[in-house]
Amino acid sequence: MATITIRNLDEKVKRRLQVRAALNGRSMEAEARELLSGQLADGPTRPRVGLGTAIHRRFAALGGVELQIPPRQFSTRPLPNFDE
Repeated sequence: MATITIRNLDEKVKRRLQVRAALNGRSMEAEARELLSGQLADGPTRPRVGLGTAIHRRFAALGGVELQIPPRQFSTRPLPNFDE
């Protein structure tokens, strides 16, 4: 088994790891091992992207479309009168 040392870990991250480990009944070391194993078990993954970015990437090769914006039409119904 290999050993690693993590330097300059943000104090907030360390605290969250402590809390998570306590909630799961494990030591911080065991919790860190579980987190790393779980994240890397499936092999390399692509970073997550937002829905808009995913849609753009899927259709970008098709090119863009210029839509004609229709002129604004004003309502023909009368304005309400609140004085009565």
